[in-house]
Amino acid sequence: MTTTHLLYLHGFRSSPQSAKARRMAAWVKEHRPDLHWWCPQLPPSPREAMALVLAGTSDWPRERMAVIGSSLGGFYATAVAERLACPAVLLNPAVDPARDLAKYIGEQTSWHDPDQRFYFRPEFVDELRALTPGAITRPERYFAVIAKGDEVLDWREMASRYAGCRIKLLEGGDHALSDFDDHLGEIAAFLGLVRCAASSR
Repeated sequence: MTTTHLLYLHGFRSSPQSAKARRMAAWVKEHRPDLHWWCPQLPPSPREAMALVLAGTSDWPRERMAVIGSSLGGFYATAVAERLACPAVLLNPAVDPARDLAKYIGEQTSWHDPDQRFYFRPEFVDELRALTPGAITRPERYFAVIAKGDEVLDWREMASRYAGCRIKLLEGGDHALSDFDDHLGEIAAFLGLVRCAASSR
């Protein structure tokens, strides 16, 4: 498989300005300038976020597209991969965001621009619940990078959710995957962005 279209989905309170999104965009610009790259700003409403993503990828070639998702974006990426049958890389993916984000109802600020505010509404929890995909149907489509040192999400829950998939389980680390550069080669190779991991270095 050679990927020609790549979607990146950021996490809760995050944006296309996140360190991983910017680093991935820079990698694409350097190594695969021919690639169709899209990292949208996702709306707070999960229903609207998924509608945006599905509309924006509606004319993408299913057999040559892939998705990367971080945290809540990993949850969305799983929903996209199950629906569109495309490969997915998951970076410390949220497993049950309906449960975890229920305590964040109210006004929130963006991590990368505190002046940007949004309201996380109670109905958004129900929207997350409605989007929750069932069991993974094709484990070989998934590559999860999971840090045991994640201070936000439980690595055991993540590893259990993606059991049978390719998993890179990191000793230590953090939720932000501050060592993201160390995993770019494997991610690129898994997604068919390069012939082998070594060629991305």
